[in-house]
Amino acid sequence: MTWEQVYNPLGSMAGSTIVAALPVLVLLILIASNKVKAHIAAIIALIVANLVAIFAFTMPAELSLRATVLGAVTGFFPIGWIVLNVIFLYRLTVETGAFDVLKTAIGGVTNDRRLQLLLVAFSFGAFFEGASGFGTPVAVTGAILIGLGFSPLAASGLSLIANTAPVAFGALGTPIQGLAQVTGLDPYLLGAMVGRQLPFFSLIVPFWLIWAFAGWRGMLQIWPAILVCGISFAVPQFVISNYINPWIVDVGASLISMACLIGFLKIWRPREVWTSPALRSRDVSGEGRIVPREPETRPSNNQVWMALLPWIIVCVVLLVWGTRWFKTAVNAWATWNYPVPGLDKMITKVPPVVAKPTPEGAVFSFTWLSYTGTGMLIAAIIAGFLMGFSPGRLVKAYGGTIRVCAYSLITISAMLAIGTLTRLSGIDATLGLAFATTGVLYPFFGTLLGWLGVALTGSDTASNVLFGNLQKITSQQLGLSPILMSAANSSGGVMGKMIDAQSIVVASTATNWFGHEGSILRFVFWHSIALACLVGILVMLQAYVWPFTAMVVAAP
Repeated sequence: MTWEQVYNPLGSMAGSTIVAALPVLVLLILIASNKVKAHIAAIIALIVANLVAIFAFTMPAELSLRATVLGAVTGFFPIGWIVLNVIFLYRLTVETGAFDVLKTAIGGVTNDRRLQLLLVAFSFGAFFEGASGFGTPVAVTGAILIGLGFSPLAASGLSLIANTAPVAFGALGTPIQGLAQVTGLDPYLLGAMVGRQLPFFSLIVPFWLIWAFAGWRGMLQIWPAILVCGISFAVPQFVISNYINPWIVDVGASLISMACLIGFLKIWRPREVWTSPALRSRDVSGEGRIVPREPETRPSNNQVWMALLPWIIVCVVLLVWGTRWFKTAVNAWATWNYPVPGLDKMITKVPPVVAKPTPEGAVFSFTWLSYTGTGMLIAAIIAGFLMGFSPGRLVKAYGGTIRVCAYSLITISAMLAIGTLTRLSGIDATLGLAFATTGVLYPFFGTLLGWLGVALTGSDTASNVLFGNLQKITSQQLGLSPILMSAANSSGGVMGKMIDAQSIVVASTATNWFGHEGSILRFVFWHSIALACLVGILVMLQAYVWPFTAMVVAAP
């Protein structure tokens, strides 16, 4: 006997929406309070989500508990698995001193903190987003920034802000592919439309990033470099997404951006150098000064290449791991599909969320070899041997990494359990339907629906799978372009990436700033809302105002 989802269990859409929002509100309030540890907050919110699903949304308790377990497992694989192995590699490079050499090498390009942010957090982070996604860029760039001497809040919060504009094309276009699957729309058309929205923000975000770190005056002092960084990413992002394909957008755009920025810094330097490792608005230590540039003792070329070697190995491995041919080849034999008994196909989605009643699958696919985290582990082991580690030392270092990451892994698993439960219980669909009642303002609020989806699930792909079909159905009912609104779900969703609890925990883990997740959330929250609203305004213009409406046409 299957159970049909109920989207208005209280008979009042307003009341049902308020109840549906309770798990998310509890989670955010507890984390923002800084009085409850993140893993405890996640567990409490998970309990609330189960109570809401069972007693308000009439989900059978057995289904609710099974959904919770499935979500907890999928929280570790693949997200927790990525974080664990990124931190493992980072700890290896710190132990050998390679990370200190890398810091000096980056300082050789520029020792200005603002320019380091552009190079590491935005351009380099976009490469990892394109190659692997799923938390990897925040984990890698956060660890690098903290190693460069940035304050924990700056390293965490700014890595999250930077990891926005590239997200819709992350993991070699996975969010676009997921959106195409649930909507039945051409992925090339969807990718092209996203490529007509996000380049505006690829230009804005680098300015926003430096303003958040150094203030208005600090931003204006390096505006030429910011402009080079933004344009050299935005233009390739548009060209590749509209004229090539949506799979290689981030990889191509990030490599061009890094090359252009490094080349520009060889002929241009700021008149004054910013040396503060902390946020300008939060810096009360007296270190937020601007001083003349001082020469540094640079490592030899051989030392620099040896320090870069672990990260070069990571880039090569993750590029291979992210390709469709590799996943297809290894998943054919290295996959264990486990349909959860008593849950798989036991829940039915019903209109208006879907066009017709649709059974909801609940299958845990253990693709152990093609996981990005597995690629990261293999890269770390190879790099460890090349850095002189013995097998015994590697095992010992891995055990230490597990101890360091234990609470974070619990938190991530609990977060994904909440996301899985809200999806299978229909709680998130109730929130989505509330946005769909906004009529002529739907292009704005539909964009914010994508933002909400990522904030809930921690993934632009998951948000697209969750709300993509709802966006298509609602836009057709309102006479809007389904391609526009489906793409807006993904473009708006990228701004929710910085406030989803999972990403915040990844950032706090990467920067070794455990227990301060509330501080990170409070710092990025208003940035997230402001940028999401700007995306919503752009989509409104594309829907109703010329010449923006001219963008809403078929891809070449």
